[in-house]
Amino acid sequence: MSDSKNLTGIKVMVIDDSNTIRRSAEIFLNQAGCQVILAEDGFDALAKITEHAPEIIFVDIMMPRLDGYQTCSLIKKNTRFSATPVIMLSSKDGLFDKARGRMVGSNEYLTKPFTKDTLLSAVQRHTTQRAAA
Repeated sequence: MSDSKNLTGIKVMVIDDSNTIRRSAEIFLNQAGCQVILAEDGFDALAKITEHAPEIIFVDIMMPRLDGYQTCSLIKKNTRFSATPVIMLSSKDGLFDKARGRMVGSNEYLTKPFTKDTLLSAVQRHTTQRAAA
């Protein structure tokens, strides 16, 4: 991806209870120059979102305590973050999951395991749209 220069400095939050997913996302995003904020569940994320104000958020659907749908819904209900793109992550590529994700306001749906390219192009799509808006 030759265009990854414009990802430098973009604040990206990754919420996933899997350490492996968090680490690989962090490595991919760091290589592209993004600032990465990691959270291991929805409660952890909600505290960090207010503090760091990420420009884009990736959230796993299946998490303990507060799942991805609930987390996305809470983010979108907050007027300060309602315009922040939220991308759902799931190991299932189900139509029902995608529809439910849209109902709580998610902007996109990525199937795990994701590649570096799918992750970075999602960041690019949602952050360049905002810059142009």
